[in-house]
Amino acid sequence: MLPFLDIFIGVIHVLLILACLLGWMFPRTRRAHLILMGVVVGCWFLLGLKYGIGYCPLTDWHWQVKEQLGEGSLPHSFIKYIWDKSFPAPISPKAVDILTFAAFFISLTAALYHHFTRKPKPDEDPTPM
Repeated sequence: MLPFLDIFIGVIHVLLILACLLGWMFPRTRRAHLILMGVVVGCWFLLGLKYGIGYCPLTDWHWQVKEQLGEGSLPHSFIKYIWDKSFPAPISPKAVDILTFAAFFISLTAALYHHFTRKPKPDEDPTPM
């Protein structure tokens, strides 16, 4: 069961990261994207007051599973873990934090821009003819 949970949480985590980065691009997913971004902000900064800024409960749960599977020396960040497993040159934790926060805020800015500058479709125009 633990190996399945390890893979399952990893896949869900990657999909959520992709949704955070790309969800603003598609009109159908923009509302869900804003909700997801709000949840991430809550985890990173509200839960972060207790557990450290940038706290992710999904990473915490994933690391608990990995530790039970015997994996140790896990980094603070899931993104660093994925980077180090995927590329021959490791990345510093500080670089990961900077890139992660930058990508998040770029995506959030794009989402808010689309949310507040969206023009209604012709069939949604509130002015009568």
